[in-house]
Amino acid sequence: MGAPAGTLNEIRELKAEISGLRTDLQRFVERANQQHVDTVLGGIRKEYAGACADQQLGTAKADLSARMAEGCPMRTTCYGVFTEFLGNSTRHITEGTVSEDLIKSYREKMTALRKRAKKEECPTCFNELGRLFENQVGLMRTLGMYREAGGTIGDIDSVPDDAVVKDLLEPVASLPRFQILRSLSTGTRTFSDISQLTGLRGGNLLFHIRKLTDAGMILQRHERGDYIITDKGFRTFSAIAELYRLVKV
Repeated sequence: MGAPAGTLNEIRELKAEISGLRTDLQRFVERANQQHVDTVLGGIRKEYAGACADQQLGTAKADLSARMAEGCPMRTTCYGVFTEFLGNSTRHITEGTVSEDLIKSYREKMTALRKRAKKEECPTCFNELGRLFENQVGLMRTLGMYREAGGTIGDIDSVPDDAVVKDLLEPVASLPRFQILRSLSTGTRTFSDISQLTGLRGGNLLFHIRKLTDAGMILQRHERGDYIITDKGFRTFSAIAELYRLVKV
């Protein structure tokens, strides 16, 4: 004998309510984790932003000096203009959130400078300026102070195959690396913590840590310091978790 219709309806309603509560709980956990990431990254920015900015500008000046075209009569003048440009943009590394409009304005300034270029050697020097500026933008992304507006699935033709595999899929397509990323999404971890988690030691563990570090998904606070997840790493893990939730049977 089957259950009464009223009881079946109550069961369905209860299941729906439980499902809704589970979804709400998952969202709460994700927000809590994001708050943790933001807090940790905020602390790193406050503690290390000045050092990062100084190192970034010092490296940029050295690269410009080494890679700008030799023999051009405008070399000294352009070097001064380029270092001033990079000095101004580097300053934003210490100022917290960076807007997309601000990054766009710097790219527009580069375009305007390039239009004024007349020498045959100019493309070499401007390409180096562009590379160094994008390095700064990459650091801003890693520290979670700059987030580009996301595209849509309709923009699928613009998705770069090689970059997606190299910078996104390949770094997490390993059980130890995924374990590391998941662990860091809830808190900082020492090298010893990660070793116990993965069962790996020495060079074997460093190989996986470097994969995630090179991909910009985790950071080490300082030499021999704790490891933390970056904004890119947290968003990658969150997206994978959501994808699994959607497609699991």
